[in-house]
Amino acid sequence: MNKTIRRASVFTLLLVFALLVRATWVQFYDGRALADDKDNRRNAIETYAEPLGNIIVAGRSVTGSERTENGDLAYKRTYGDGELYAAVTGYASQAYAPTQLEGIYEDLLNGTDPQLKTIMDTVTNQRADPGNVVTTIDPEVQKAAYGALGDKKGAAVAIDPATGRILAVVSTPSYDPSSLTDANTAGEAWQKLTKDEDKPLTNRALRQPLPPGSTFKLVVAAAALEDGLYGSVDERTDSPDPYRLPDTTTNLTNENPNAPCENATIRTALQYSCNNVFAKMAVDLGQDKVRATAEKFGFNDETQDVPVRAYTSVYPKDMNRPSTALTGIGQFDVTATPLQMAMVSAALANGGKLVSPHMVSQTTDSGGHVLQDYDDDAETKQIVSSATAEQLQSAMRTVVEEGTGSNAQIAGATVGGKTGTAQHGENNSKTPYAWFTSYAKSDTSDKQVAVAVVVEQSDAARSEVSGNGLAAPVAKAMMEAALKS
Repeated sequence: MNKTIRRASVFTLLLVFALLVRATWVQFYDGRALADDKDNRRNAIETYAEPLGNIIVAGRSVTGSERTENGDLAYKRTYGDGELYAAVTGYASQAYAPTQLEGIYEDLLNGTDPQLKTIMDTVTNQRADPGNVVTTIDPEVQKAAYGALGDKKGAAVAIDPATGRILAVVSTPSYDPSSLTDANTAGEAWQKLTKDEDKPLTNRALRQPLPPGSTFKLVVAAAALEDGLYGSVDERTDSPDPYRLPDTTTNLTNENPNAPCENATIRTALQYSCNNVFAKMAVDLGQDKVRATAEKFGFNDETQDVPVRAYTSVYPKDMNRPSTALTGIGQFDVTATPLQMAMVSAALANGGKLVSPHMVSQTTDSGGHVLQDYDDDAETKQIVSSATAEQLQSAMRTVVEEGTGSNAQIAGATVGGKTGTAQHGENNSKTPYAWFTSYAKSDTSDKQVAVAVVVEQSDAARSEVSGNGLAAPVAKAMMEAALKS
């Protein structure tokens, strides 16, 4: 009998021990996972128990918080000029995971970031007062881009070449983040936005790489000058017109058959956007040298954070010679975001130096004390020599003053640019993409700006789609706003 009791006691103790082990595991290990689970409503209740911190543009909050009338979520996010700044702020929703700056700085904005905790917060285990995110966005440049894009499907980015501060990030069509903030109505709005064939939730400025067309010729020209293939933008090239793609029977022609593209200089080839010159130049350089220069500008960088993670702009690998030729005119598998092409113009405008682009200037606590200063942390890299940059600046000015970029001219400013029209769809069956990238420098101050614009779709007839006709006016509006502000 005693033996049976002992066995039962041992078994019972083992069960108790197992229960204690399991309880400890759930509390200290699974508990953390459960607490962090996106479907755990307690997280949303805690996040929206108090007003959130704000995202600030030029000293003004473009976000806010509003008391809800019922339910266990006490506050919800609000947005001022929501559609204007959606590509910057993203959204903070009671029902969905936050995006853009709202997502990156979620802990700062809801007060759970350890940087915000005071000694008293730590002792009492209370949530700290939320912090704020101060952006680099210039409201006048942002408004100019948004207004100029209008009903077009497209995107635009503006950068200060000297500082790397991003002055505008616009994607159209846009959406109002306020429609997604309330858990009671967010589902219906989400369904409508995600089913919209124009994809308003897509940030086209940072996260939709497209063929850059002839704007990529700036990168090929930079590679040729850096390599010494040609010593100057005014040296005649070896460029037959039409150009027979190597190892094929296909001739590559130019949009304007009367343009002086045969053996044209780099300046003339940029001015008239001569395909034959840059296709042959890419082949003469070889894909490795073109890729090396493209990667210096930021292509193939999978970790491009501004601080939003931008999608990778691509210069392809392992191509044959005909494909390499097509990359010389920004086609085949070359893709770029407007951010990337703005970076190309920014580096050339800044003497060949690229300052890391960023759209957050500082993060602060609730009292305005700086937690991190991103302007001070911006890295500068010499992408091409100052001589190459100066020559390409000059050639880009010719494009605007005498060539295909005339719609970007600004009184009282020096402007250089490059147009692009990229094929879209199989055998170019869809409406081409219209591109423009440029820089502008005030003639009376030290203000300068670099921009890139892409128009995917507009109400223009297919025959009227061009970088100069559709994208350059948007760039001009942005540059004018940047130089005035």
